[in-house]
Amino acid sequence: MVSATHRAIDAVWRIESARIIAALARMLRDVGLAEELAQDALVTALERWPESGIPDNPGAWLMAAAKHRAIDRLRHSKLLESKHQELGRELEVQQELAAADFEAAIDNAIDDDIGDDLLRLVFTACHPVLPSEARVALTLRLLGGLTTDEIARAFLIPEPTVAQRIVRAKRTLSEAKVPFEVPRADQLADRLSSVLQVLYLIFNEGYSATAGDDWMRPTLCEEALRLGRILAELMSQEPEVHGLVALMEIQASRTRARIGPTGVPVLLLDQDRGRWDQLLIRRGLAALARAEQLGGAFGPYALQAAIAACHARALTPEQTDWVRIAALYDALAQLAPSPVVELNRAVALAMAFGPAAGLELVDALRSEPSLKGYHLLPSVRGDLLAKLGRFDQAAAEFEHAAALTRNVRERELLLARAQACARGSAAH
Repeated sequence: MVSATHRAIDAVWRIESARIIAALARMLRDVGLAEELAQDALVTALERWPESGIPDNPGAWLMAAAKHRAIDRLRHSKLLESKHQELGRELEVQQELAAADFEAAIDNAIDDDIGDDLLRLVFTACHPVLPSEARVALTLRLLGGLTTDEIARAFLIPEPTVAQRIVRAKRTLSEAKVPFEVPRADQLADRLSSVLQVLYLIFNEGYSATAGDDWMRPTLCEEALRLGRILAELMSQEPEVHGLVALMEIQASRTRARIGPTGVPVLLLDQDRGRWDQLLIRRGLAALARAEQLGGAFGPYALQAAIAACHARALTPEQTDWVRIAALYDALAQLAPSPVVELNRAVALAMAFGPAAGLELVDALRSEPSLKGYHLLPSVRGDLLAKLGRFDQAAAEFEHAAALTRNVRERELLLARAQACARGSAAH
């Protein structure tokens, strides 16, 4: 019974933790303290629920427990007087708010606030007072619920580096007394780039989990999409916001087709396109059209959305316009050059002009330091070698890729491809 309760608590925490931290951060104006008190509420649940049973609304229970801890902290801290004044201004009540009314005022400030606490948390974590890499790491930790290891894998950097960035970021935000709010219009543009990067990384972690037993973590995709849609409403005249939403909508449309009946990943060209979510595709194409209507050259996210749209519009893999996709990757490589973009460009070149053209570019990337532990490099190389009939080499590349990935389902897929190449080699 206890273990079942603990599993339930873990599930509730994964769903609710970001919202709880965001609500407390608005109360306390301290992201680090907000996370600490949210964790305290989780510990209390772990102590009480095995005996008392899981509440009817466990998320609300955790929120209430965390909120009361925050109220106690405010009451007994030197911030009490200033918080009376601050809440008084926000709620248009007298500065002499009685102690009995203080808790009710906080309740109203949390429950009736117009807007979205999670979005405030994104912008707070992406504040210019932090280095850009710290903004991304902190937001992934608080909004996406990712571990430092998962963030490190996403960035291809050591885990201790990520942990240090997060600790320093929390301390910096606290010391700088960064306001927990969505920036004013004149500040939004400067902070938009890192916010978009954060949302896309959260989405990507859900779309292709870096570690664990599951190929996907759909709740992360949904959360990134939700926040992206809110951001698109907030910044309706910004093409790149619509570009990112378009990209995520179209990518998310393939969710049901990306996993086979036994949980094994299904690659893009092997997917049953009848299982693609047409509603999400329509939403994605509409968001891309909106980005185009706003004018100007496409940014990195809109370019990637245009690539995704080529796949979405093709009724069969054979109808895919690979020449256009290769041209879009050329534009993306010029606008936002990176080894990962070059790797994707190699795939497009191979599909448009033959595997030898792609392999030439992939081979040039083998000396790239940041891709040394990136499993998709040997995976792509293995695929191209197999298409060229070089099965022995292809099998070795797939085995190398399988050794690098930490996702169980992906490892199974790569080992299966290695075995298929070994059989192909034996047949020749």
